[in-house]
Amino acid sequence: MKAVVVEQYAPIDQIELKEVAVPLVTLGHLRVRVQAASIGFVDGLKVEGRYQTKDPLPFTPGTEFAGVVDEVAADVKGFAHGMRVMGAARSGALAEYIIVPPSAVEIMPDTLKPEAGAAFRTNYLTALYALGERGSLRAGEQLLVLGAAGGTGVAAIQIGKLLGARVIAAASTEEKRKFAASFGADAVIDYTKADWRDALKELTGGHGADVIFDPVGGEVSVQAFRSIAWNGRHLVVGFAAGSIPALPFNLPLLKGGLLIGVDVAQIARREPDAQARVMAQLSTWLNDGRLTPVVGKVFAFTDFRAAFKTMQTRAALGKMVVRIG
Repeated sequence: MKAVVVEQYAPIDQIELKEVAVPLVTLGHLRVRVQAASIGFVDGLKVEGRYQTKDPLPFTPGTEFAGVVDEVAADVKGFAHGMRVMGAARSGALAEYIIVPPSAVEIMPDTLKPEAGAAFRTNYLTALYALGERGSLRAGEQLLVLGAAGGTGVAAIQIGKLLGARVIAAASTEEKRKFAASFGADAVIDYTKADWRDALKELTGGHGADVIFDPVGGEVSVQAFRSIAWNGRHLVVGFAAGSIPALPFNLPLLKGGLLIGVDVAQIARREPDAQARVMAQLSTWLNDGRLTPVVGKVFAFTDFRAAFKTMQTRAALGKMVVRIG
C-alpha cells in the first residue's frame, strides 16, 4: 500500500509517499481502507518533531480519517466488512489502510461523504467540549471566535449557533470573514485593525464577550481577554499564531474572568463521561441533519505536501482534506 512515511523529523517538503506493507489485523482491532484523511495544525508539528510529544520514527502522520472496514479481528463485535466509518487515531491516517481499535471509530452517517467524515471528529469534539463542557456557553450569550475561518473556528461557529449563542467571528482577511459568515456567524470583525476592540464593544452593546474561543494565541489573545465580559470565560484551544501569550494576572481580577485550558487529546483519559456526552450530542446533530462538517480544500494523495503547506501558512479556509481512496 501507499503511505506517507516520516523517517526523520523534517519539513514537509522532505517527506515522501512510499510503498509499504499492508498492516495485519491483530486481536482487538480492525483494519480500515482509508478514503480520506484530514490535516490539522498538530499534524504539521508532529512531522517536524515540534509537538509536545513525539511519535517514534518511522511513522505515518495523520490522525483523522474516514473509510470502509476492510477486516475485523475475531474478538471485535459490532463492526463488519464494508461498513462506512470515521474516526481518529494517534497517527497513521495518511495511508491506504490503518489499524485501529473499535473505540477509535464510529459508523459514518449515510448522508456524509468521506471527506466530511474525515474533517469531523477533532474539530467538533474540541468545539463542543470547549463551549459546552468547559465554557458553559448559554443561549443568548455573546461568543467571540478567534481564527474563525480555520477548522476549529468554523466548528465553534456552528456549535455556538446550535447552543443558542450570538456569534461574532474574528478573522484576518475579507475572504475569511465572508467564509465565517457563510456558516452562521451573526457578525464579523477584522482583528488585524488597531481599533478592533472598539468594534467588538459596539457589537456587544458595551457588554463584551461572555465566551472567547481562542485557537490563535499571540498578542490578539491578550487583547481579546481585555474585552471579556464580567464572569466571562476565555477558552485556550491552541496557538496557531505561533507564540504563547503571557496574560497579566491583574486582568482576570479586574474582569472577573476565567482562563480555561482545552486539550482534546486528554479528554478520553481524564473525562471519559464528558467525551461520551459530547460525542452522543454530536452524533445526534449529525444524524438529524442539524450539523454538517465543513470541508475546506480537498487534495489528491500525491499532493499531500500542498495540504500541509496550506494549513501551515494559515491560508486555510476550513479543514484541509486529502482524498486517498
